[in-house]
Amino acid sequence: MNRRELLALLTLLAGGGAVAAEESPAPRVVPLWPDTPPGGGGPQGAPDIDRRAALSNVSRPTLTLFLPERPAETVVLVAAGGGYRHIEDGKEALPAARWLAAHGLAAAVLDYRLPGEGWSAGPVVPLQDARRALQLLASGIAEPGIRRIGVLGFSSGAHLMALTAGAAPMGAYPAVDAADTASVRVDFAALIYPVLSLSEALHPTSAQRQLVGRHPLPDKAAAWSAETYVDARYPPTFLVQAADDPVSDPRQAPLMAEACRRAGVPVELDMLASGGHGFGLGRPGTPSGQWPDRFAAWLASLPL
Repeated sequence: MNRRELLALLTLLAGGGAVAAEESPAPRVVPLWPDTPPGGGGPQGAPDIDRRAALSNVSRPTLTLFLPERPAETVVLVAAGGGYRHIEDGKEALPAARWLAAHGLAAAVLDYRLPGEGWSAGPVVPLQDARRALQLLASGIAEPGIRRIGVLGFSSGAHLMALTAGAAPMGAYPAVDAADTASVRVDFAALIYPVLSLSEALHPTSAQRQLVGRHPLPDKAAAWSAETYVDARYPPTFLVQAADDPVSDPRQAPLMAEACRRAGVPVELDMLASGGHGFGLGRPGTPSGQWPDRFAAWLASLPL
């Protein structure tokens, strides 16, 4: 994060408020793959978009780039949730990307493939897309001067981002162009009302059913659980979850926080007294409405 980005975040914390979206350049949509995505199969045609701006039928995954007025050195890859059945861009990823761009950070919304839409490679296809997205961002597709890459995910999108930030072996693909030669490191991760562990000991989720089945063997569940891949190389992590989350077991974020602490990874856990699930950037007047400011403060505290 450069000095200008830091000052923008500090201005937010001082009550500067949101900058009007029209002050930033219009978003640009970039295909992830130059041709057919790897994995085989999949749906055809344009994506289906419902009245909440949630996506499904993703045949060609994309990045939508939201850039601040001035060049940024930090870009954040943003993934909405939806249980790997659809992608809740309208209430999660798009507002978050606009918020980031309004405060001096570049943002890239990932519209990833969904494993239940007929892809031969099944559960690995979202990870292939996320890994390819990081390669493109590291190669300078968003901004040529990018020096730091972060990830921000909601619900099952947090699961995808958390796996991508670690050393999970799934999602490898043959290099398709020069972008795949770029060196990639994730510098921070923000995981909001996350699904992270697919253990059967926790409340079942759609992510669990889509990736490992309703009653997975312990080894398979562990292989697809984010905390498995937390080691000393894992990026600093910011976690938010409500104690009354009815979708993602409220033990999810604390389990990830404990994994980070054991590995010596800087972590901040913001457990909300209430808020449920799916609150996006937060509901005004409720505990969930405070997490973006806390995230901004945490991000500003990281070493430049």
